[in-house]
Amino acid sequence: MIQINETKNKSIMIRKTLYRIRAPKRKGKNNAVLATILFLLIGIILGLFAKWLDNLALDDTIWWQRIAETLDLGNFFSEIAVWLLAALLIAVFSRSMFRAAWNVFAFFSGMCAAYHIYTILFSGFNPASYMLIWYGITLLSPILAVICWYARGSGSVPILLDSVIFAVLLLACFGMGFFYITFKGILYCLVFVSAGVALYKSPKQLLISLPIGVVLAFLLSPVWPFR
Repeated sequence: MIQINETKNKSIMIRKTLYRIRAPKRKGKNNAVLATILFLLIGIILGLFAKWLDNLALDDTIWWQRIAETLDLGNFFSEIAVWLLAALLIAVFSRSMFRAAWNVFAFFSGMCAAYHIYTILFSGFNPASYMLIWYGITLLSPILAVICWYARGSGSVPILLDSVIFAVLLLACFGMGFFYITFKGILYCLVFVSAGVALYKSPKQLLISLPIGVVLAFLLSPVWPFR
């Protein structure tokens, strides 16, 4: 009985600690289910769009295709930066850590499945080994979504989480090594700035977390797998 009470007290203390970082907002169950379905559909649509754009034979005599070629949209939507931003936005603006986990998982599931099926049906091959990486990210996405959700909270823990997120986004949006950083394109810069706006809480938070993130990015650059 004493052990049960101790476990219960520890659970209450953990919950209170998490609530001090960021407290969830209550919302009807039906609305939460509809939101998850919506993010699943958005993921499917964007997955189809990304693969369609990747397969598109661009004609620079057509104005919108000339813009797509100039911005290199096909490669942009095939890389991880824009998907990290989408997941971050979904997570930080969800009403609770559980909704963040479900919403981001639904988004990645829809995106990966649509991209994979489109490739098999219309591109004539099965990128199984490549998609395993993305399915792995999908399985990890609920945990990463919870981390991102708490990064929008208050206190020292969110500042540390912000630093890690900034480091990952720097590696995704710029070419980085131990002693250099290179510009990949305007769209990647917009992704990074948008992420910074989404995570922004105060000048103090930004002035602490961003420099730490830069240092972490340089340290992690040798093992960054998405190049």
